[in-house]
Amino acid sequence: MLDSIICVVHFTRRALRAGVLAAVMLSPAAACSGGGEREGGATDAAPAIPAPPDVAAAPADASVTASGLASKVLQPGSGTRHPRPNSRVTVHYTGWTVDGKMFDSSVSRNEPIAFGLDEVIPGWTQGVQMMVEGEKRRFWIPAALAYEGVRGRPQGTLVFDIELIRIES
Repeated sequence: MLDSIICVVHFTRRALRAGVLAAVMLSPAAACSGGGEREGGATDAAPAIPAPPDVAAAPADASVTASGLASKVLQPGSGTRHPRPNSRVTVHYTGWTVDGKMFDSSVSRNEPIAFGLDEVIPGWTQGVQMMVEGEKRRFWIPAALAYEGVRGRPQGTLVFDIELIRIES
């Protein structure tokens, strides 16, 4: 339970604005893991999930927003409503750097995570609002919408596979 709380802390905008707080909060707990951290952020308790073949760059058929967020639907959802900017959602996700290193995954821990869309990086806030329940989508999130300049967090464009399990509010 504590690991899940710490995991949410590292995604909050408040923590992003106070990068030192995020680093202090995350380091002792090995950020969202139950064990030691390996190179690239993968953990002993969370085995690495192989990167998708298109991890290095969004494919030509990906949608791109005005902010530069690229995405591609991997599996259509069964829902009809989209979350709002302040909705609380439950998701499964895996994140990689563009060189294919997994840095975090609720899938490998088999623990979906719930959070408010106003508590995460801007790329997630924008991207998850495009989804419906049951949908799986891959996002290529530019650094400006991710952790740009936050010490101890992956830098550059990040790739996330996200499954929207539930819109709670």
